[in-house]
Parts: sequence; C-alpha cells; structure tokens
Amino acid sequence: MKYYVVVEINITDPSWIPEYLQKVTKMVESVGGKYLARTANIEIIEGEKTQPNNIVIIEFPSKEVAHAFYESDEYQPFKGKRINGTKEGSFMLVAGEDIAKS
Repeated sequence: MKYYVVVEINITDPSWIPEYLQKVTKMVESVGGKYLARTANIEIIEGEKTQPNNIVIIEFPSKEVAHAFYESDEYQPFKGKRINGTKEGSFMLVAGEDIAKS
C-alpha cells in the first residue's frame, strides 16, 4: 500500500532550502518516492487551523520505505536543517487507503 508524507511548515530561515531541494529530491526519488506537491499556494476553506506557509506531499511505495527514508543516516543532516529553519511544522505519514472501501 502506498503511503503519503504530508509536511506542513512555516519557514523562518530559507537558507537551507536550495541544498535541501537539490539533495533530498534525489534521495526521495532513489527509494521510489514521488513529490506530488511542494507549494505555498494554500487556501484553508474550512476549520480553525493556522495556515502553514508551505505544504509538501510525497508519495512512497510503502510505510516501510517512508520510515526508512525518514530515519536514514543520509537524510538526518537535512532533517535537522529543515527543523532549524522552520517553526510550527509537522511531518505526518498517511496511509493510502479508503476506509469506505474496506
């Protein structure tokens, strides 16, 4: 089953972004991941949530691959830079399932 990483971030220091995009994109693709969205074009149409200034959605072939990527030694320096250059972020893993079709 496919899994999706949904990242909501508010960038406070953009200096990490160029290297992150260049290197992490290749890491994601090398394990079969695919970026579905990387955007600041966000509109909340329902709810009380504070709007992040960027959202990223990545498709991974499985939960195991997504976890292995997130925990990999190769990704850790970039993870740290992302966390240090943002605030009020979240990094969620979502199952690609439809509970109505169980």
